[in-house]
Amino acid sequence: MAKKRKKLPKEVAIINADNCTGCEACLEVCPVDCIEKVAGSTIPVLQSWCEIDVERCVGCEVCVHIPGKKSNPYELLVCPWDAIEMVPTINAAEIVAAKGGPPDYLHDNWERVVEPAIRMSELAAEQAAG
Repeated sequence: MAKKRKKLPKEVAIINADNCTGCEACLEVCPVDCIEKVAGSTIPVLQSWCEIDVERCVGCEVCVHIPGKKSNPYELLVCPWDAIEMVPTINAAEIVAAKGGPPDYLHDNWERVVEPAIRMSELAAEQAAG
């Protein structure tokens, strides 16, 4: 389990495995190194994809877009496949559990992938209530 945080981010990044091609553009820009590549799929069209450790994500949004000036009307997107979404931390568990990928992947990796998102959602709910 990750060490205790002082403050949870309002949002965390989630990668939709069905949209991700494993190009690693997000992995290269993440300042907290919370993104890793998942490989070895048995489905030929989905060779690999990237995955975010929600307990380490700080909600900086750099994997989604490069921050620019507020006056600049153009946004420099990082993911060319629109596979990354910033979601409210309180909803992380439900969104991670529906993030796509091979049918057995989430089931086989529940403890490593979904349970951390459940913990984050519960902490966010506790902080919102108290």
